[in-house]
Amino acid sequence: MKTNWISAVIGMTAFAASTLSAPALAETAKAAQVELESDVKVEKVVAENGTVRKTWVTPQVVVPGDRLIFSVRYRNVSADKVETFVVTNPIPQPVMLAADGADALDVSVDAGRNWGSLGALQVADGKGGQRGALNSDVTHIRWTLPVLNPGESGTLTYNAIVR
Repeated sequence: MKTNWISAVIGMTAFAASTLSAPALAETAKAAQVELESDVKVEKVVAENGTVRKTWVTPQVVVPGDRLIFSVRYRNVSADKVETFVVTNPIPQPVMLAADGADALDVSVDAGRNWGSLGALQVADGKGGQRGALNSDVTHIRWTLPVLNPGESGTLTYNAIVR
């Protein structure tokens, strides 16, 4: 089944990338100092002259199983140092966090109420108990940038798979 929701995902990611962790209103002054730009690419396998290579392209249509890379580029556009800048991205429902690299991220499995490494989080098992969280349970990713000096920039990324 083909899904043509990618523009909605890009819009959601752009909104999510510009939204700081709660309380968002307390972070508004910092948000004005840091410019954020979101993007999403899909992995495509290209065969040329008998050589197969992987490349990342702007998605037009995605299908279940496609690998995506979401990125948020940041830049301190102010003349002041910004301390403890937090970027929170919800994972769009049609995708799940890819397992590769998931353990290195600060994630939430309950819509941003609790945070930690994937291996430390628990979710309901549907039988009245708890089980260890899986990459498919992740609802949000958060990055905390301790200090952004004037003009400093970088890119934050995570990999996802279309459900």
